[in-house]
Amino acid sequence: MSDTSSPKIALVTGASRGLGAAMAEALAPDFHVVAVARTTGALEELDDRIKARGGQATLAPMDITNPDAMAQLCRSIYDRWSKVDLWAHCAIHAAPLTPAGHLDPKDWDKSVAVNVTATGRLIPFLAPLLGEHGTALFFDDPHAGDKFFAAYGATKAAQTALARSWQAESDKIGPRVHILQPKPMPTATRARFFPGEDRATLTPTADEAQRLLGMI
Repeated sequence: MSDTSSPKIALVTGASRGLGAAMAEALAPDFHVVAVARTTGALEELDDRIKARGGQATLAPMDITNPDAMAQLCRSIYDRWSKVDLWAHCAIHAAPLTPAGHLDPKDWDKSVAVNVTATGRLIPFLAPLLGEHGTALFFDDPHAGDKFFAAYGATKAAQTALARSWQAESDKIGPRVHILQPKPMPTATRARFFPGEDRATLTPTADEAQRLLGMI
């Protein structure tokens, strides 16, 4: 049985920057945050910001495309806390924009590995930890079918389709699965897609994280 005195646990995949980092910081006042990303330095900076707000985090510098690492992480979470109360899946690979007829095989393979295959592995890993009462958050970005978005649009749409199936299956039995659509934010990913955009008109990631969490 879970220890009712244990802290609420939030797992954030893709926590080193952008919306993932903002979600981790927004969750920190109420959750012990398990922050997963490949970039150790960025995770350490996140940890400093969380501690400055009085929160606590466990850093997991891991690649979500490594199934053995993700299995070990979930096992470690189970051994320590026996649960995950909230999972925010913010990890994404944003391949460079290119015509579909000129897709780079390496970019395509990485897009599939990060955006689709890893998600398809993580859902079965996390479902038992979330149980009936946990919450999973996914973030839609509907560029499927847009010009030059072939790799990102197709694989992001596939990720969202996985989440929608899980959402429908879990509707009456849990966990609660939410698919949210963030407003445009001044992230590194968006800068790659829209390099000439006026970033002053975009919604800060911290504000958007608070808005999205308020929706659930």
